[in-house]
Amino acid sequence: MNVAKHTLLLLIACCQSLLGAVDVVEHVRAHPAGDVPFSLDRSVFATDTRDLPIGVFDSGIGGLTVLEALLTLDVFHNETMKPGADGVPDFAGERFQYFGDQANMPYGNYSSAGRTDYLRELILKDAIFLLGKRWFDPEAGAFRQDKPPVKALVIACNTATAYGIDDLREALKAWELPVIVVGVVEAGARGVLAGHDQGAVGVLATVGTCASGAYPRVIGQTLGLAGRSVPLVTQQGSPNLAGVIEGDPSFPETVPERCAVDARELLLTHAQSVGAAPLSTVVLGCTHFPLVQEEIDRAFAALRAQPQFRPLLAETLRYVNPAEWTARELFRELAAARLRAREAHGADRFYLSIPHPLRRDLPLTADGGLEKDFKYGRQPGRLEVEDTVNVPMTRARIPATTRALIQRRLPEVWRRLAE
Repeated sequence: MNVAKHTLLLLIACCQSLLGAVDVVEHVRAHPAGDVPFSLDRSVFATDTRDLPIGVFDSGIGGLTVLEALLTLDVFHNETMKPGADGVPDFAGERFQYFGDQANMPYGNYSSAGRTDYLRELILKDAIFLLGKRWFDPEAGAFRQDKPPVKALVIACNTATAYGIDDLREALKAWELPVIVVGVVEAGARGVLAGHDQGAVGVLATVGTCASGAYPRVIGQTLGLAGRSVPLVTQQGSPNLAGVIEGDPSFPETVPERCAVDARELLLTHAQSVGAAPLSTVVLGCTHFPLVQEEIDRAFAALRAQPQFRPLLAETLRYVNPAEWTARELFRELAAARLRAREAHGADRFYLSIPHPLRRDLPLTADGGLEKDFKYGRQPGRLEVEDTVNVPMTRARIPATTRALIQRRLPEVWRRLAE
């Protein structure tokens, strides 16, 4: 399915999606105790929230690249909050909660299935989980109500940012919650601005993110407002790379094989623009993709050696990882709102979703995941039903292939993950 058809599906689903968002907003209002599915206790936010953790969420574990950036960033002085490294991580005084919606990923495939409405509901549910106290204890086989809520939300998922950030901001406004929201798409566009030359920009992302048109739109707005010329932006939506990186058995390709296909497709699309400047910047527009940047770069290097593709690529590609720029934006937002923690209390927490273990009616794959037709065929609005539950993320619960990537490339996250 091409991008034009994806865009049409997005427009068709738009009104339904907005109605679904209204349903979620009203559901939260109707359950102020936060003790039922997809609800939260808003009274927590009437007090000082500075020492609450920062919430980070993604459709899976790819958003851990954003968390690694948050844990290691040092581009501000912690005392003065002015630009300049001081040898201390900028978020050293903060604690974090990470949530990966592993059971419902990849988010990028919902638009191609015509289920953008359900995707937008999922994004609000992710935020509600982090804002609330309710989680599932797999050892006890029961829900608990003792998870700390969060004071800020980082949407560490490009697809979720593209489709859900406006809904989320409107919902927080309706709930009257003083919670900061930062998304990776706007941050990624600022990363393009920071080092852009006269070349064209390529975006490697999920099919859903590309179909939304978010990156070309936001890059154009960001550079235009800065008085810079707006570059040609060429997108390539990968239906499989995020799943391959996660080790999903339904995607049998290897990472190098998939990177080679996606890099080639991006250049073939770019070649259709008559007189296009060579690509000089590539935005890694899915949080999973920085985990395999080396493989992506090798794929482009192999293509550069071919006469067909050599004119389409600059001699050196600059990669934009929106994670670092997201971390910078969050620091500024917390400082401006006077919400930086006075002192950290407790450890970081990690959660992921799994199919609901107490339900026997869910169609599951051989490896225990939600069956694909069921996953992408669900309708929004059934807020009394839980197909998945959110449990602590441990090293053991992460697929082996992804576990090795995290250990090798995200050492600070790995150090904090429980066994």
